[in-house]
Amino acid sequence: MSEKSNIIPIGSDHAGYKLKQYLIETLSVEGFEFKDYGTYSEDSVDYPDFIHPVASSVNNGEFERGIVICGSGQGANMTANKHPEIRSALCWDLEQAKLSRQHNDANIIALPGRFINFDTAVEMVKIFFNTKFEGGRHKRRIDKIPISDLSFEDVNSDISNLL
Repeated sequence: MSEKSNIIPIGSDHAGYKLKQYLIETLSVEGFEFKDYGTYSEDSVDYPDFIHPVASSVNNGEFERGIVICGSGQGANMTANKHPEIRSALCWDLEQAKLSRQHNDANIIALPGRFINFDTAVEMVKIFFNTKFEGGRHKRRIDKIPISDLSFEDVNSDISNLL
């Protein structure tokens, strides 16, 4: 990991709290460092309050990549993806973690705290933070994601060329 990515922003709601703590404790021993945006207990909270700060810190370039966690991973993922420079990937297994980096240049991994094995989550995070983006045809595709940078005429033209 580069110097900028030595510290990983991480945030969760109450349903992701145990997994967040497990990731921090387990991966810190292996040299990962974390900026913990909370929550700090299993008391019920609203996930956007803890996901937006993680996404903002990646969106503004303070950190390269981050981790967000909620019960299903869905809410955390949707919240993170509201930020214009974020490509958050909801991952449930090792292959998704790898492909989200290789093909989608994901910069946030969203994890379902209630549905995945904690040791699998550790391996997913290692893969996510150590896999490079392949670029090439994948770069062309992710460049088309931001709606503000792409007119609908360009999309229609691309579709017409395929027919």
